[in-house]
Amino acid sequence: MKTIIKVARTELKTLFYSPIAWFLMIVFLIQCGVVYLSNLQNVARMQDINSIYSFKSTMSLTFQVFLSQRGLFGTVMQNLYLFVPLLTMSLISRETSSGTIKLLYSSPVKVREIVFGKYLAMMVYNLVLVAIIALFVVSGFYHIQNPEVGMLMTSLLGFYLLLCAYASIGLFMSSLTTYQVVAAICTFVMIGILSYIGTLWQDVAFVRELTYFLSINGRTGKLLTGLITSKDIIYFLVIVYIFLGLSIYKLKAGMESKPAVVKAGRYAAIVASALVIGYVSSIPSLIGYYDATAYKYRTITPQVQKILADLGDEPLEITAYNNLLDRFWYLGNPESYNANLARWEPYVRFKNNIKINTVCYYDSALDNQYMSRTQAKNLKELAEQYSKTMNVKLDKSILTPAQIHKIIDLRPEFNRYVMQLKWKGRTTFLRVFDDAQQWPGETEIAAALKRLQQAKMPKVAFLTGELERDIEKMGDRDYKAITTLTKFRYSLVNQGFDAVTVSLETQDVPADIAALVIADPKIKFSAPALAKLQQYIDNGGNLLIAGEPGKQEILNPLLQPLGVQLMNGTIIQESKEMAPNLATPEITPAAAAFYNLLKRNAEDSLKVAMPGAAGLSYTANGPFAIQPLLITDAKLTWNRIKPLDLDLATSASSGPSSNGIVMGAAVAAPMVTHAVVTNAGSRSGTPSKNTLAAQTGTVTFSEQDGDVRGPVTTAVSLTRKINGKDQRIVVTGDADFMSNVELNRFNMRTANFGFNTALFSWLSYGEFPIDASRPDPKDVKGNVSVDQVDTLRIIYVWILPALLAAAGAVLLIRRKRK
Repeated sequence: MKTIIKVARTELKTLFYSPIAWFLMIVFLIQCGVVYLSNLQNVARMQDINSIYSFKSTMSLTFQVFLSQRGLFGTVMQNLYLFVPLLTMSLISRETSSGTIKLLYSSPVKVREIVFGKYLAMMVYNLVLVAIIALFVVSGFYHIQNPEVGMLMTSLLGFYLLLCAYASIGLFMSSLTTYQVVAAICTFVMIGILSYIGTLWQDVAFVRELTYFLSINGRTGKLLTGLITSKDIIYFLVIVYIFLGLSIYKLKAGMESKPAVVKAGRYAAIVASALVIGYVSSIPSLIGYYDATAYKYRTITPQVQKILADLGDEPLEITAYNNLLDRFWYLGNPESYNANLARWEPYVRFKNNIKINTVCYYDSALDNQYMSRTQAKNLKELAEQYSKTMNVKLDKSILTPAQIHKIIDLRPEFNRYVMQLKWKGRTTFLRVFDDAQQWPGETEIAAALKRLQQAKMPKVAFLTGELERDIEKMGDRDYKAITTLTKFRYSLVNQGFDAVTVSLETQDVPADIAALVIADPKIKFSAPALAKLQQYIDNGGNLLIAGEPGKQEILNPLLQPLGVQLMNGTIIQESKEMAPNLATPEITPAAAAFYNLLKRNAEDSLKVAMPGAAGLSYTANGPFAIQPLLITDAKLTWNRIKPLDLDLATSASSGPSSNGIVMGAAVAAPMVTHAVVTNAGSRSGTPSKNTLAAQTGTVTFSEQDGDVRGPVTTAVSLTRKINGKDQRIVVTGDADFMSNVELNRFNMRTANFGFNTALFSWLSYGEFPIDASRPDPKDVKGNVSVDQVDTLRIIYVWILPALLAAAGAVLLIRRKRK
C-alpha cells in the first residue's frame, strides 16, 4: 500500500506541475458557474413573474437548478467525457514514450502497484473536481429554501463514480499506445461505445442483456434523482475492475514471454468475470435500494407496497400485446424491452417474481386515424409497409390477425397496446392512455392489481329510463369518458370502479352498488320508480343527483325529503370571454377533504366548470348534515330567474366533435365566446346595474325580475347515520361538469377531473382510487433576486477562476525556478 501511495503522490506532483490540470479546473469552474447562475437567474425571473400574477410554483428548484437536463449536474455530466481523456492520456503513455516504463519493470515495484498508484492519483484529482461542483451545491443551500439535500448528495456520488469510471477507461487506453493524443482519442471512442452499446442487438434476447448491462448511458440517472441502488454502484465498480485489470495484464504482457492464447485468456477472464458479477448484481432479489429523497419520491407509496405484498409468493405475469399498426407500437417493440423493465423496476423492487412478456402482432388499429389514408389493399400489405418504415422484420415473431384472435380478442381494447396481468388464474387489463404521460401511474396499476385480488370492485350504477346521461355514448353531454372509456386515464374503469346501468322500470336498485347516479333526467319518475328510489335512500344507499336548470319539477320531489331543492333560474357569471351561463364555482374545504389531491391544492382556489347550472337551497334542520361543496364568487355571479336565450346572448363556437374527442391531462383550450360582461361600478362595491353585452341582444341583472346576487351554492354533500352505516349523498345543480365535452375542454384553471374523482372516492368511502400522491416539494422558492445573481456571476465566473489561475501560476512559476 505504501508503494501505491508513493506512486500516486509522484503522479499528482507531475499532474499539478503541468498547466493542463490547472487549465481544466479553471474551465470546469467557469462552466459550472455559467450553468448554475443561468438556472438561478431563470428562477429569480420566474419568481418575479409569479409574484405579479399571484401564482404559486410547485416545481422543485433543486431539480430545476441542479438535476434537470439543463441543470448543473445534467449539463456537466453530458460534457464530462471532454475533460477526462485530457487528464488520463499521459498516465502510461508518457512512461512508455520516455522509456521510464523499462525502469519500472526492472524495479521491485509490481505492475499492479503502478496501475493502482496512478489510478489513485486520478481518484484524488477527481475529488478536486467534485469539490468544485460541491461549491455550487453548498451555494444552493443558501440560494434555495429547503433544498433536497439527499438528492444533491447522491448526485455528487454519481458524479464521482462516473469520473472514476472514465478515468479507468482513460488509463487503459493510455497503456495501449505511446502517443498521448492517440490515447485521448481512443478514450473518446471507448466512452462513446459504452454509451451507444445499450442500443445494439436489442432484438436478441440474450445479447441485449449483456449490451444493456455494459451501457454506461443513463447509469447515473437514479443517483441524480436521489435513489441509490446496489446494481448501479456495482456497475461502476465493475467498469473500474475491467479496465484496471486489462491495464495490468497489458503491462504484464510487455515484460513476459507468454503465448498469445494465455494473454487473450487473461483478458477474456477479466471480461467474463465482470459480466458474471454484473449478472448476479442485476438479479431483482439481490438488488439493494436506498431512497435519499425527503418524501421518498423514488419509492412507490406504502399503499401500493401493501397491495404488492398481498399478492404473496404467487408470481405476477405481465403480458404486453403490441400491435404493429397501432401508434403505441414503440412502447413494446424489441428496442424498448429494457425501457419497460425500468418502468416496472419500482414494483419489482417489492415483488421480485414479476414476469414480463411481450406478444407482437398486427391487426386493425381501431383508433388509428392514419390507417384510413393508406393505399394498402389488406392488413398484410399494410403490415409490410409499416414493417419497412419501422425497420421491423415481419416474420413468425409477429402474429397474424388469425393467430392473435385464437389467443385473445383485443377488439374491445381497440387493438391498442395493452398489458394483461395474470395472477392465480385471474386476469385483468392495464392500459396506456391518450395523454402526455401515456404510461399508467401508480394509481392505475394499483387499481389493476386490486382487481386481481378481489372479485368485487366498487360498483357505480347510473340510472336510465328517464333519458338520463348515457355512459356508453361519446356525445358532448354524455358520460362515457368519466365512466367506461378505457383509453381515458381518469375513467372510473381505470380507477378501480365498475360502471353499470339500472332501469327502474324493469329492475330494483341493486343492493351491492357503492352509489347510484341520477344525472339530468328529462321526464318525471313514475310512481313505482320514485318509490324504489325512496326505498333505496331510506335503506341508507349512497347517491349522486346531478340536476340542471329547468329540471326542478322533476327532481325537487325526490330532493324534498333530503332538505335540498333546486332553485328556479340559472346562474349567470360575469366574464369577458366565456358564455354568460358558464359558472366556475370554487371548491370549499369540505370538498377538498374528500380526496388528498384536492386537499393539497385547496389553497389555490380550484374551480369547477359548470355550464348552465342551477343554484341549490337547503335547510340546516333536516335529517341530513349538509355541507356546501361548490360556491360561486359573490362579486361575479347572480341567479337569473328570467329564462336565458343563449342564441341572443352569445355567439359561441361549437364544441369538439364527439368522434374526435381526445382525453388527456391538458388537451384543449376552454371554449371562447364573443360575449362580454360589463359591471359598471362593481369595483367600488356599489350594486349598480349589471349588463352583459353580446353580438346580438343583452342580458341584464334585474331585481324586479327576481334576480338574486351571489354567492350561490351549486353542490352540497349530505351525511347521516342510518342502519348502522354512514350514508353519503351529493346533489349538484349541474350535470355537465362530468360530461365528455367538459372533460375534453379541461384547462389548468379548472379542477373537473379532481372534483369528479373526489366525489366517487367519497361515495365509496375512500376505497378507490388508490391514493398514490406525495406531498408537494418544499424547495419551491429561491432566496436570490435578479440583481443578486448578477453579483454572484462576478464572483463565480470571474473572481474565483482568476484566484485559481493565480494559484496555479504561482505554483508553476516556483516549480520552474527550482
